[in-house]
Amino acid sequence: MSVLSQKTVNKDITFKGVGLHSGIDVTMIIKPAKPNSGILFKRTDLIENNIIIPNIFNVSSAVYCTTISNESGASVSTIEHLMGALYGLGIDNALVEIDNQEVPILDGSAKLFIEAISQVGIKSSDAPIKIIKIEKKIEFYDGNKSISIEPSKISLDIDFELKYENDLIGTQRNLVKVFESDLTDVYSSRTFCLFEDIEKLKKMGLAKGGSLDNAIVVKNNKILNKSGLRNEKEFVNHKILDCMGDLYLSGYKIIGKIICSQGGHKLTNQLLRKVFQQDKNFSIIEIKEKTLPHNFINKVHLKSIA
Repeated sequence: MSVLSQKTVNKDITFKGVGLHSGIDVTMIIKPAKPNSGILFKRTDLIENNIIIPNIFNVSSAVYCTTISNESGASVSTIEHLMGALYGLGIDNALVEIDNQEVPILDGSAKLFIEAISQVGIKSSDAPIKIIKIEKKIEFYDGNKSISIEPSKISLDIDFELKYENDLIGTQRNLVKVFESDLTDVYSSRTFCLFEDIEKLKKMGLAKGGSLDNAIVVKNNKILNKSGLRNEKEFVNHKILDCMGDLYLSGYKIIGKIICSQGGHKLTNQLLRKVFQQDKNFSIIEIKEKTLPHNFINKVHLKSIA
């Protein structure tokens, strides 16, 4: 299977679960889609104006999760883990039908999405992929939080640093090459929170579906989940998963290097909005060759479609 041709899932995949923040039961079906259709969400509980495109300019909220909305106000929230899974597996086209407002949280990671998609298989097409190539360094700051993206020849690197005052979490940093690294730990890393923040989230009307089955909860220097951590960098790896999912709202795979400190959904979205403010910051390119491995991406003939 060529990494340079557009892909979709082989057949329908159904997920049932609860929304992390809404606490509402939801059924979601990922369906195959034709080349060049992209990723689309369809709210099946709504009769009309129910198509929502995961695009950086359609992000209506980035508080504790990523929410996208259409012009009619229909929305889908907590899309980042699913989008991260689709990005990592190279799924370019899919229709995601969902009967409520929030993607099911499942176990709090992308692990079950990855396993289900891998089980049904991925279908490759003859259509070439499109990628976004970063042409110049762009930075965004918010107090002590920072994120930047700069040109890279052949890969998408995410260098992420996490800083918490909690001694157990502390400072964690990891570098992942999205198109080259083994992403197993990233996919399986769960969302997390501090025990003392739970009441605040509840008062905000959030985390209604949260439990130790779908989130890591840290109380002082103890993890309340009996099974403990899945990997030693699970906290920062989950942030990298979130970042991957939010980057996919650009519409295509990205060739560039991300460096982020203490960032999250909002910071990633703000960076991408800044990138797309000016055409000189990026190029959208179509790869005509269909058999070259991704590490030769910078050597193949590229046709600009920008």
